Amino acid sequence: MTDIIKRNKPLSVNPLKASQTIGAALAFLGFNRAMPMLHGSQGCTAFGKVFFVRHFREPIPVQTTAMEQISTIMGAEENIIEGLKVLVEKHQPDLLGVVTTGLSETQGSDVDVAVKQFKQQYPKYHATQVVAVSTPDYKGCLETGFAKAVEAIIATQVPAKPDLAGFKNLPGLQSDKQVNVLVSASLTPGDIEALEDMMTAFGLQPVILPNIADSLDGHLIDDEFCTLTVGGTTVSDLSQLHQARATLVIGSSLHKAADKLNQLTQVPDYRFDHLMGLEAVDAFVHCLHQISDNPVPAKLERQRSQLLDAMLDCHFMIGMTKVAIAADPELLVAFSQFAMSMGAEVVAAVSSVNDEALQRSGLDTVKIGDLEDLELLAKQHHAELIISNSHAAETAKRLNKPLIRAGFPQYDVLGGYQKCWIGYQGSKHTLFELANQLLHLDRGEVQPYHSIFSQKGRTDGSTTPFTSRTAPI
Repeated sequence: MTDIIKRNKPLSVNPLKASQTIGAALAFLGFNRAMPMLHGSQGCTAFGKVFFVRHFREPIPVQTTAMEQISTIMGAEENIIEGLKVLVEKHQPDLLGVVTTGLSETQGSDVDVAVKQFKQQYPKYHATQVVAVSTPDYKGCLETGFAKAVEAIIATQVPAKPDLAGFKNLPGLQSDKQVNVLVSASLTPGDIEALEDMMTAFGLQPVILPNIADSLDGHLIDDEFCTLTVGGTTVSDLSQLHQARATLVIGSSLHKAADKLNQLTQVPDYRFDHLMGLEAVDAFVHCLHQISDNPVPAKLERQRSQLLDAMLDCHFMIGMTKVAIAADPELLVAFSQFAMSMGAEVVAAVSSVNDEALQRSGLDTVKIGDLEDLELLAKQHHAELIISNSHAAETAKRLNKPLIRAGFPQYDVLGGYQKCWIGYQGSKHTLFELANQLLHLDRGEVQPYHSIFSQKGRTDGSTTPFTSRTAPI
């Protein structure tokens, strides 16, 4: 059992986590023609928007209720109602997400009541779906906020499966090819694209919830400018989830959302903590084979053999390497298990929050803390490689160790949001990246032999070439 060391200091010296508020906003950004509205001060939204823009390198549609001193003390429900009215009239979105912040939660705002009042007061705006989520940023992390938003969307927008007792063989009641896919915040747009490719290779038609690979993958649009998300899961897709043959759940943070979806649709689900490494991907591919009743495509078999070859090529460099990892729970578990499967030793593991997934990590100890804790542990245990987000860049510089950037945010590199870590192909590229970062340590490399009789092999400092000492004939 993993020993969880809880936080033992009153503040974060070098913060690791992103807030629940940001995670919930990210989930809404995975829907087409959607916009999250953060219920808090303008500063709360501005900080989050800066991270989104620097991470995705795209304009991000995020609005705020702009709480100020009077509304903070006297109540800000009117701000929500007026804000929703303005957004619907101006932008006509299909989906609006009302996401709370630490300020509104401390003030005691009841966003659910405010949303109900808005619907009663303005019935003419019924075409826009409004979903409220309570996500105080002093609790949880990006992954938990994302999961809360997905659960709230399912609970309010997915209809219960119709009672079909006495009816058989009605058209359109179930699709043999449709598969629901719940994806967590630990997956990048690149990961989701790879996931979709794997499922379509089996002849399946995935409905991904939420689909940030379609809305935040960095693509040009025909319109000059759009104030809402372009691409992603549509609101109409939510009414068809009961027709699926199965539901695939990627990430333990989505278990509550999966339970709610199963309750509403009665569709069986299959759950996976992550899809990094040979064992995890094999289990997922076997599940797709069973669901689709189709053989494993030759393309995936080829990719698996490429991953096996990469494991042979890289195990000399990665084996016995001391790794330090700081991330949200799901991402921490994925990278830890992946590194340990290659013989690496995780000497420092720091999670932003405690989660049941950590007990399945296989790690001896996990520290709940920040990047200061990571730095101290990495220095104490002589870590050779660090895996974390861009906030750890200064930590890696002080320790003089290479940094693999993973998670959110990645603001000092281009294309970090698009990187694929999962599947056979993603796992292969991750192996190469880990190994390449360790090459400067001469891990597993056979150094060229220099003869002592060559100029390069001389140890006496002389540059005079050796001459023959054989006797003349």
